Amino acid sequence: MKKPSLIRDSLGRLVFIDDAGIEHIDVHAVRAFPITAPNAGISLMDSAGKELFWFASLAAIPEEDRALLLEELAAREFMPVIEQISSVSSYATPSIWVVQTDRGETRLRLNGEENIRRVAGNTLLISDANGVQYLVRDSSQLNKQSRKLLDRFL
Repeated sequence: MKKPSLIRDSLGRLVFIDDAGIEHIDVHAVRAFPITAPNAGISLMDSAGKELFWFASLAAIPEEDRALLLEELAAREFMPVIEQISSVSSYATPSIWVVQTDRGETRLRLNGEENIRRVAGNTLLISDANGVQYLVRDSSQLNKQSRKLLDRFL
């Protein structure tokens, strides 16, 4: 019996080697709770969506495999975090928002108030017209202007 491990093959695909030594090619890492508990509950899935292995937390993953897993998760998950709302074109929807994110300034189109969802507590998920999801980790931590603009839509 071998210890389960992760490698990349020559094509750059993630490969999971289970405890029996069987190689599962082109596996995908998926977080169980990407917003509320990003460091807990990570599953390795095969290309058909079947779970191959479960990690209770990132801390449970050997350090040599953790880097590969985090790299895979970063490629899969694209969710900019809104740090500031600079302006909105109109208080009626649809409206264009100019926001500062952890990835820089961008513009998003909000089609309706229903595209702002409260996830847990003060955590919000905002979907733009192109289907990109933006995260507001804690709306109470936004600056005063950002909270004032956001409150018009909540």
